[in-house]
Amino acid sequence: MTAAPWTLPAPPVEDVVRAALAEDFGRAGDITTQATIPETARARAVIAAREEGIVAGLGVAACAFRLVDPSVTFTAATQDGARIGKGDVLAHIEGPARAILSAERVALNFLGRLCGIASLTARYAEKIAHTKARVCDTRKTTPLLRAFEKYAVRCGGGANHRFGLDDAVLIKDNHIAVAGGVGPALRAAKAFAGHMVKIEIEVDTLEQLEEVLAEGADIVLLDNMAPEALRAAVALIGGRMLAEASGGVTLETIAAVAETGVDLISVGALTHSARTLDLGLDIEIG
Repeated sequence: MTAAPWTLPAPPVEDVVRAALAEDFGRAGDITTQATIPETARARAVIAAREEGIVAGLGVAACAFRLVDPSVTFTAATQDGARIGKGDVLAHIEGPARAILSAERVALNFLGRLCGIASLTARYAEKIAHTKARVCDTRKTTPLLRAFEKYAVRCGGGANHRFGLDDAVLIKDNHIAVAGGVGPALRAAKAFAGHMVKIEIEVDTLEQLEEVLAEGADIVLLDNMAPEALRAAVALIGGRMLAEASGGVTLETIAAVAETGVDLISVGALTHSARTLDLGLDIEIG
């Protein structure tokens, strides 16, 4: 895995991390650290992996320490997108002991969560590496953490679907039902959307797909179709638009889905079901 192709913008990261720190500090701050650690004490620490995975979120973790005390130094020992093994060091931290201990949990919460998403994404991506398909995320993200989690997907080798309702037109089954059908929904979307806005529409039958092909779209979302139906759909599309598969795709089924010839496979589990990677912060003695 290589380094992430882009970074999270600093102001939104700081806003979210600051809110997380405020939640943890509460009304009186870290009373345990205040009670047990002298104000002048300094410390060195490392963040290390307790299991293998993919790194994501080093900058977010660094932000937590910096916001508690700008004099804390956070030196990354690896980079986002890198593969790590059990015992590998992700970062070295040095500075006022109180600040390190007080920021520890928030930093690890963010870092472990994002590494977990990147690690799960990498497992999905590896399953389909022999095909042209790309695995992508969805909007099934933790509220207010979407940019963070989609960044982690990229670190794991996945692709991003839309970030919000304003990114692109995605006509789903309920839109089709209210609009009066595939044709009316697509015609209305084309009349509304600007020339730079992509239009995607969801179908769950080959009959609906034929309507889409007659009207035209940029992407068609083939929802909950078995591999045989996906192959038939890809043949019908014939390269005229991107084909995206979705609906209950798992690590066990993604290869079969990818081998049908689809271009994209969206997997909500990348963000809503990823397990936090086990990381720890350890004070270095001596």
